[in-house]
Amino acid sequence: MKTALIFAGQGAQYVGMGKELYDNFQCAKEVFERADEALKMNLSSLCFEGPSDELNKTENTQPAILTTSVAALRVLESQGINFDVTAGLSLGEYSAHICAGTFSFEDGVKLVKNRGRFMQEAVPQGVGGMSAVLGLDRGLLDEAVKEAAQFGIVEVANYNCPDQIVIAGEVEAVKIAGEKAQEKGAKRVITLTVSGPFHTSMLKGAAEKLKEELNNIEIKQFTTPIITNVTGDYIKSLEEVKPFLVKQVMSSVKWEDSVRTMLNDGIDTFIELGPGRVLSGFSKKIDRNVKVFNIEDLKSLNKTLDSLK
Repeated sequence: MKTALIFAGQGAQYVGMGKELYDNFQCAKEVFERADEALKMNLSSLCFEGPSDELNKTENTQPAILTTSVAALRVLESQGINFDVTAGLSLGEYSAHICAGTFSFEDGVKLVKNRGRFMQEAVPQGVGGMSAVLGLDRGLLDEAVKEAAQFGIVEVANYNCPDQIVIAGEVEAVKIAGEKAQEKGAKRVITLTVSGPFHTSMLKGAAEKLKEELNNIEIKQFTTPIITNVTGDYIKSLEEVKPFLVKQVMSSVKWEDSVRTMLNDGIDTFIELGPGRVLSGFSKKIDRNVKVFNIEDLKSLNKTLDSLK
């Protein structure tokens, strides 16, 4: 068995996430306490009790998901489970770096709070949007995006899995690209409720601010291979870490490519850490033969441990 640990991105949050792990495992409780201290706010209470409108603010969502994910990671590590590679979708890539020891949890949680704020502030509310396109071949969607680009900025934000690709950019251009995608045979186009056109060139300002923040962070040699969203391939050296994290904010998330890279290297088991099961679903759509597990509460933890042992 070859195992990958994968980490959830923004959108997976819900009020109550991480509470059972906090209540039952000292190592998980410590992660939440360290987050509260590092951020000088009661992030734990926001995760466990809400309110949801506060939790859903990007600058709160990102540290909340990262903290819940790392708490799940520490619980898994306490059970002696080994793994071979790590990756995360968008925000989840920061959890993967903490998993691999590239930077400290405290640095990571402060970094993603700022990242969330920069992303939120980069484009005025209502100017940009995102849509998920279901059931259209990647090549045909790329064509639709190219045709719609004359009406404004529109780019592919996420290559999630064969059946789901996300486009983003200026509202009107995204709408036209969605219509063209449907003309080319897309099953559905769903407008996403997000605060901005993430993972497009419109986030350049956020990327520049993030670069300044990263200059203050100490990067250490990662102990586990990490795959980056930017290329869908392994990070080869320490020098690539910061440039990839900067570029990641404003370029396509190549999640399907990332999973295929792992599959090609013999990974047959994926454990998703943190809230929700979105990545487990994507993994199954990319290859239905893989084994997928997740850890977000006691039930999912026990199920995963029983299956692995």
